[in-house]
Amino acid sequence: MRFGALIPSGWVLDLVDIPVEEQWETMLDVTRTVEATGFDSAWTVDHFHTTPQPTQESTYEAWSLTAAIAAATETIRLGQMATCNSYRSPAYLAHLAASVDVISGGRLEVGIGAGWYEHEYLAHGYLFPKPSVRIGQLAESIEILRRMWTDDEASFEGEHYRIQDAICRPKPLQKPHIPIWVAGGGEKLTLRVAARYASHTNFGDSPEAFAHKSQILREHCSEIGRDFDEITRSTSIVLVCAPTEAEALERFDETVERRRRLIKDHQVLDRYAAKARELSGPPDKIIDRLRPYVAQGLGYLLVRFPDAAYDKTGIELFAREVIGNTP
Repeated sequence: MRFGALIPSGWVLDLVDIPVEEQWETMLDVTRTVEATGFDSAWTVDHFHTTPQPTQESTYEAWSLTAAIAAATETIRLGQMATCNSYRSPAYLAHLAASVDVISGGRLEVGIGAGWYEHEYLAHGYLFPKPSVRIGQLAESIEILRRMWTDDEASFEGEHYRIQDAICRPKPLQKPHIPIWVAGGGEKLTLRVAARYASHTNFGDSPEAFAHKSQILREHCSEIGRDFDEITRSTSIVLVCAPTEAEALERFDETVERRRRLIKDHQVLDRYAAKARELSGPPDKIIDRLRPYVAQGLGYLLVRFPDAAYDKTGIELFAREVIGNTP
Protein backbone atom coordinates (compact mmCIF):
# COMPACT_ATOMS: atom_id res chain seq x y z
CA MET A 1 0.00 0.00 0.00
CA ARG A 2 1.06 3.58 -0.65
CA PHE A 3 0.47 6.51 1.68
CA GLY A 4 -0.20 10.20 1.21
CA ALA A 5 -0.75 13.03 3.67
CA LEU A 6 -3.03 16.03 3.31
CA ILE A 7 -1.19 19.25 4.06
CA PRO A 8 -2.88 21.76 6.41
CA SER A 9 -4.11 24.66 4.30
CA GLY A 10 -6.91 26.14 6.37
CA TRP A 11 -9.97 24.51 4.84
CA VAL A 12 -10.78 22.36 7.89
CA LEU A 13 -9.62 25.07 10.30
CA ASP A 14 -6.21 23.45 10.65
CA LEU A 15 -4.21 26.71 10.75
CA VAL A 16 -6.15 28.38 13.56
CA ASP A 17 -4.00 30.57 15.87
CA ILE A 18 -1.05 30.52 13.44
CA PRO A 19 -0.32 34.11 12.26
CA VAL A 20 -0.81 34.61 8.52
CA GLU A 21 2.83 35.56 8.03
CA GLU A 22 3.83 32.17 9.47
CA GLN A 23 1.31 29.99 7.65
CA TRP A 24 3.28 29.32 4.47
CA GLU A 25 6.37 28.25 6.40
CA THR A 26 4.15 26.06 8.57
CA MET A 27 2.61 24.35 5.54
CA LEU A 28 5.99 23.91 3.90
CA ASP A 29 7.53 22.52 7.08
CA VAL A 30 4.76 19.93 7.33
CA THR A 31 5.23 18.99 3.67
CA ARG A 32 8.96 18.57 4.08
CA THR A 33 8.36 16.38 7.13
CA VAL A 34 5.97 14.24 5.10
CA GLU A 35 8.59 14.00 2.35
CA ALA A 36 11.45 13.17 4.71
CA THR A 37 9.60 10.46 6.63
CA GLY A 38 8.67 8.27 3.67
CA PHE A 39 5.16 9.16 2.54
CA ASP A 40 4.59 8.73 -1.18
CA SER A 41 2.62 11.93 -1.71
CA ALA A 42 1.40 15.23 -0.25
CA TRP A 43 -2.02 16.68 -1.06
CA THR A 44 -3.79 20.03 -1.06
CA VAL A 45 -7.55 20.65 -1.07
CA ASP A 46 -9.42 22.83 -3.54
CA HIS A 47 -11.73 25.09 -1.55
CA PHE A 48 -12.18 28.80 -0.89
CA HIS A 49 -14.22 28.73 2.34
CA THR A 50 -13.65 26.78 5.52
CA THR A 51 -15.76 23.81 6.57
CA PRO A 52 -17.98 22.69 8.29
CA GLN A 53 -18.99 26.36 8.20
CA PRO A 54 -17.55 29.39 6.39
CA THR A 55 -15.38 31.56 8.66
CA GLN A 56 -12.83 34.35 8.27
CA GLU A 57 -9.92 31.91 8.66
CA SER A 58 -7.34 31.42 5.88
CA THR A 59 -8.12 28.91 3.12
CA TYR A 60 -5.26 28.63 0.63
CA GLU A 61 -5.91 28.13 -3.09
CA ALA A 62 -4.96 24.60 -4.11
CA TRP A 63 -3.07 25.02 -7.35
CA SER A 64 -0.91 27.99 -6.39
CA LEU A 65 -0.06 26.07 -3.22
CA THR A 66 0.74 22.94 -5.25
CA ALA A 67 3.06 24.90 -7.53
CA ALA A 68 4.84 26.51 -4.57
CA ILE A 69 5.31 23.14 -2.87
CA ALA A 70 6.55 21.63 -6.15
CA ALA A 71 9.35 24.19 -6.30
CA ALA A 72 10.28 23.65 -2.64
CA THR A 73 10.40 19.83 -2.54
CA GLU A 74 12.43 17.20 -4.36
CA THR A 75 10.96 13.70 -4.37
CA ILE A 76 7.44 13.56 -3.02
CA ARG A 77 4.52 13.35 -5.42
CA LEU A 78 1.93 16.12 -5.23
CA GLY A 79 -1.81 16.09 -5.72
CA GLN A 80 -5.14 17.74 -4.91
CA MET A 81 -7.99 15.94 -3.19
CA ALA A 82 -9.70 17.12 -5.11
CA THR A 83 -9.70 19.82 -7.77
CA CYS A 84 -13.24 21.16 -8.18
CA ASN A 85 -13.93 20.86 -11.89
CA SER A 86 -16.22 23.89 -11.92
CA TYR A 87 -13.65 26.38 -10.67
CA ARG A 88 -11.42 26.36 -13.77
CA SER A 89 -12.10 25.72 -17.43
CA PRO A 90 -10.70 22.35 -18.51
CA ALA A 91 -8.36 23.92 -21.06
CA TYR A 92 -6.95 26.29 -18.44
CA LEU A 93 -6.57 23.41 -15.98
CA ALA A 94 -4.68 21.42 -18.62
CA HIS A 95 -2.13 24.24 -18.99
CA LEU A 96 -1.93 24.72 -15.23
CA ALA A 97 -1.32 21.05 -14.51
CA ALA A 98 1.21 20.65 -17.33
CA SER A 99 3.21 23.60 -16.00
CA VAL A 100 3.19 22.24 -12.45
CA ASP A 101 4.19 18.79 -13.68
CA VAL A 102 7.27 20.31 -15.34
CA ILE A 103 8.06 22.48 -12.30
CA SER A 104 7.89 19.38 -10.08
CA GLY A 105 10.02 17.25 -12.36
CA GLY A 106 7.11 14.96 -13.23
CA ARG A 107 5.74 14.44 -9.71
CA LEU A 108 2.14 15.61 -10.19
CA GLU A 109 -1.10 13.73 -9.59
CA VAL A 110 -4.35 15.38 -10.69
CA GLY A 111 -7.24 14.65 -8.35
CA ILE A 112 -10.54 15.95 -9.70
CA GLY A 113 -14.21 15.79 -8.75
CA ALA A 114 -17.54 17.26 -9.77
CA GLY A 115 -17.73 19.67 -6.80
CA TRP A 116 -20.24 19.83 -3.97
CA TYR A 117 -19.80 22.89 -1.69
CA GLU A 118 -22.83 24.90 -2.84
CA HIS A 119 -22.24 27.85 -0.52
CA GLU A 120 -18.75 28.26 -1.91
CA TYR A 121 -19.98 28.05 -5.51
CA LEU A 122 -22.63 30.71 -5.09
CA ALA A 123 -20.44 33.01 -3.01
CA HIS A 124 -17.89 33.14 -5.85
CA GLY A 125 -20.36 33.50 -8.69
CA TYR A 126 -20.26 29.95 -10.01
CA LEU A 127 -23.44 28.26 -11.19
CA PHE A 128 -24.34 25.19 -9.17
CA PRO A 129 -26.22 22.90 -11.57
CA LYS A 130 -27.75 19.57 -10.61
CA PRO A 131 -25.39 16.62 -10.01
CA SER A 132 -25.93 15.01 -13.40
CA VAL A 133 -24.81 18.20 -15.12
CA ARG A 134 -21.75 18.65 -12.90
CA ILE A 135 -20.73 15.04 -13.44
CA GLY A 136 -21.27 15.39 -17.19
CA GLN A 137 -18.99 18.41 -17.10
CA LEU A 138 -16.43 16.38 -15.14
CA ALA A 139 -16.34 13.65 -17.79
CA GLU A 140 -15.86 16.14 -20.60
CA SER A 141 -13.17 17.98 -18.68
CA ILE A 142 -11.14 14.82 -18.19
CA GLU A 143 -11.39 14.07 -21.89
CA ILE A 144 -10.10 17.56 -22.68
CA LEU A 145 -7.25 17.21 -20.18
CA ARG A 146 -6.10 13.98 -21.78
CA ARG A 147 -6.28 15.37 -25.29
CA MET A 148 -4.44 18.58 -24.45
CA TRP A 149 -1.70 16.67 -22.64
CA THR A 150 -1.14 14.29 -25.57
CA ASP A 151 -2.23 15.98 -28.85
CA ASP A 152 -0.25 18.73 -30.59
CA GLU A 153 -3.51 20.50 -31.39
CA ALA A 154 -6.46 19.32 -29.33
CA SER A 155 -10.09 19.64 -30.38
CA PHE A 156 -13.26 18.55 -28.60
CA GLU A 157 -16.93 19.45 -28.86
CA GLY A 158 -19.26 18.26 -26.15
CA GLU A 159 -22.46 19.29 -24.47
CA HIS A 160 -20.69 21.49 -21.94
CA TYR A 161 -17.25 22.38 -23.34
CA ARG A 162 -15.60 23.02 -26.67
CA ILE A 163 -11.97 23.51 -27.70
CA GLN A 164 -10.56 23.88 -31.20
CA ASP A 165 -6.91 23.28 -32.13
CA ALA A 166 -5.78 24.09 -28.60
CA ILE A 167 -2.01 23.93 -28.06
CA CYS A 168 -0.67 22.98 -24.63
CA ARG A 169 3.06 23.60 -24.27
CA PRO A 170 4.94 22.50 -22.31
CA LYS A 171 3.50 19.03 -22.33
CA PRO A 172 3.61 17.19 -19.01
CA LEU A 173 6.79 15.27 -18.38
CA GLN A 174 4.84 12.15 -17.42
CA LYS A 175 3.83 9.80 -20.24
CA PRO A 176 1.33 9.06 -21.57
CA HIS A 177 -0.08 11.75 -19.27
CA ILE A 178 -0.43 12.84 -15.66
CA PRO A 179 -2.26 10.29 -13.47
CA ILE A 180 -5.93 11.21 -12.98
CA TRP A 181 -7.68 10.53 -9.68
CA VAL A 182 -11.48 10.71 -9.84
CA ALA A 183 -12.87 11.61 -6.41
CA GLY A 184 -16.37 10.72 -5.30
CA GLY A 185 -18.53 7.67 -4.83
CA GLY A 186 -21.72 8.49 -6.74
CA GLU A 187 -22.76 5.07 -7.93
CA LYS A 188 -24.63 5.75 -11.17
CA LEU A 189 -22.53 8.54 -12.65
CA THR A 190 -19.29 9.39 -10.83
CA LEU A 191 -18.06 5.81 -10.57
CA ARG A 192 -18.87 5.30 -14.24
CA VAL A 193 -16.66 8.29 -15.06
CA ALA A 194 -13.98 6.76 -12.85
CA ALA A 195 -14.27 3.41 -14.61
CA ARG A 196 -13.64 5.11 -17.94
CA TYR A 197 -10.90 7.56 -17.02
CA ALA A 198 -9.36 7.09 -13.58
CA SER A 199 -5.95 5.73 -12.76
CA HIS A 200 -6.99 6.12 -9.10
CA THR A 201 -10.25 6.59 -7.23
CA ASN A 202 -11.03 8.05 -3.79
CA PHE A 203 -14.19 6.99 -1.99
CA GLY A 204 -15.63 5.22 1.04
CA ASP A 205 -15.80 6.63 4.58
CA SER A 206 -15.93 3.16 6.19
CA PRO A 207 -14.70 -0.32 5.24
CA GLU A 208 -18.27 -1.30 4.39
CA ALA A 209 -18.78 1.73 2.14
CA PHE A 210 -15.39 1.17 0.52
CA ALA A 211 -16.29 -2.45 -0.27
CA HIS A 212 -19.68 -1.50 -1.68
CA LYS A 213 -18.34 1.31 -3.87
CA SER A 214 -15.56 -0.97 -5.08
CA GLN A 215 -18.12 -3.51 -6.26
CA ILE A 216 -20.07 -0.82 -8.11
CA LEU A 217 -16.85 0.35 -9.75
CA ARG A 218 -16.08 -3.22 -10.77
CA GLU A 219 -19.51 -3.50 -12.41
CA HIS A 220 -19.00 -0.28 -14.37
CA CYS A 221 -15.59 -1.49 -15.51
CA SER A 222 -17.14 -4.74 -16.71
CA GLU A 223 -19.82 -2.85 -18.65
CA ILE A 224 -17.34 -0.70 -20.55
CA GLY A 225 -14.60 -3.34 -20.94
CA ARG A 226 -12.04 -1.79 -18.54
CA ASP A 227 -9.76 -3.94 -16.42
CA PHE A 228 -10.87 -3.22 -12.85
CA ASP A 229 -7.40 -4.02 -11.53
CA GLU A 230 -5.90 -1.17 -13.56
CA ILE A 231 -7.47 1.28 -11.10
CA THR A 232 -5.84 1.92 -7.73
CA ARG A 233 -8.52 2.51 -5.12
CA SER A 234 -7.88 4.94 -2.28
CA THR A 235 -9.71 6.35 0.70
CA SER A 236 -9.12 9.33 2.98
CA ILE A 237 -9.13 9.27 6.78
CA VAL A 238 -8.55 11.76 9.60
CA LEU A 239 -6.66 10.79 12.73
CA VAL A 240 -4.11 11.74 15.36
CA CYS A 241 -1.28 9.27 15.88
CA ALA A 242 0.47 9.25 19.27
CA PRO A 243 2.32 6.73 21.45
CA THR A 244 -0.74 6.07 23.65
CA GLU A 245 -4.49 6.17 23.22
CA ALA A 246 -4.83 8.80 25.93
CA GLU A 247 -2.29 11.13 24.34
CA ALA A 248 -3.82 10.72 20.87
CA LEU A 249 -7.30 11.56 22.13
CA GLU A 250 -6.04 14.50 24.16
CA ARG A 251 -4.31 15.96 21.12
CA PHE A 252 -7.33 15.31 18.93
CA ASP A 253 -9.65 17.01 21.40
CA GLU A 254 -7.32 20.04 21.37
CA THR A 255 -7.81 20.33 17.60
CA VAL A 256 -11.57 20.18 18.06
CA GLU A 257 -11.51 22.90 20.70
CA ARG A 258 -9.65 25.24 18.34
CA ARG A 259 -12.43 24.76 15.81
CA ARG A 260 -15.22 24.96 18.37
CA ARG A 261 -14.43 28.63 19.04
CA LEU A 262 -15.22 29.40 15.40
CA ILE A 263 -18.13 27.08 14.59
CA LYS A 264 -21.62 28.05 15.72
CA ASP A 265 -23.23 24.67 15.13
CA HIS A 266 -21.31 22.37 17.45
CA GLN A 267 -23.40 19.36 16.39
CA VAL A 268 -21.96 19.64 12.89
CA LEU A 269 -18.45 19.76 14.31
CA ASP A 270 -19.10 16.84 16.66
CA ARG A 271 -20.33 14.67 13.79
CA TYR A 272 -17.17 15.51 11.84
CA ALA A 273 -15.01 14.71 14.85
CA ALA A 274 -16.60 11.43 15.94
CA LYS A 275 -15.17 9.16 13.23
CA ALA A 276 -11.73 10.78 13.36
CA ARG A 277 -11.59 10.41 17.13
CA GLU A 278 -12.47 6.73 16.76
CA LEU A 279 -9.53 6.20 14.38
CA SER A 280 -7.03 8.15 16.49
CA GLY A 281 -4.64 6.29 18.72
CA PRO A 282 -1.29 4.49 18.82
CA PRO A 283 0.12 2.80 15.70
CA ASP A 284 -1.09 -0.71 16.59
CA LYS A 285 -4.68 0.52 16.90
CA ILE A 286 -4.47 2.38 13.59
CA ILE A 287 -3.05 -0.67 11.81
CA ASP A 288 -5.85 -2.81 13.22
CA ARG A 289 -8.48 -0.31 12.00
CA LEU A 290 -6.95 -0.38 8.51
CA ARG A 291 -7.10 -4.17 8.13
CA PRO A 292 -10.71 -4.28 6.83
CA TYR A 293 -9.86 -1.71 4.15
CA VAL A 294 -6.79 -3.67 3.11
CA ALA A 295 -8.87 -6.85 2.90
CA GLN A 296 -11.11 -5.09 0.38
CA GLY A 297 -8.19 -4.10 -1.85
CA LEU A 298 -7.27 -0.63 -0.62
CA GLY A 299 -4.19 0.42 -2.55
CA TYR A 300 -3.58 3.96 -1.35
CA LEU A 301 -4.38 5.73 1.91
CA LEU A 302 -4.56 9.51 2.26
CA VAL A 303 -4.30 10.72 5.85
CA ARG A 304 -5.20 14.10 7.29
CA PHE A 305 -3.40 14.77 10.57
CA PRO A 306 -5.49 17.58 12.15
CA ASP A 307 -2.70 18.50 14.56
CA ALA A 308 0.05 18.62 11.92
CA ALA A 309 0.48 22.41 11.91
CA TYR A 310 1.11 22.37 15.66
CA ASP A 311 2.89 19.07 16.27
CA LYS A 312 4.56 16.94 13.60
CA THR A 313 5.47 14.05 15.89
CA GLY A 314 2.28 12.22 14.91
CA ILE A 315 3.31 12.27 11.26
CA GLU A 316 6.75 10.96 12.20
CA LEU A 317 5.33 8.19 14.38
CA PHE A 318 2.81 7.15 11.72
CA ALA A 319 5.55 7.01 9.10
CA ARG A 320 7.83 5.01 11.36
CA GLU A 321 5.32 2.51 12.76
CA VAL A 322 2.33 2.32 10.38
CA ILE A 323 3.88 2.69 6.92
CA GLY A 324 5.53 -0.62 6.16
CA ASN A 325 3.67 -2.48 8.89
CA THR A 326 0.17 -2.31 7.43
CA PRO A 327 -0.65 -5.76 5.98
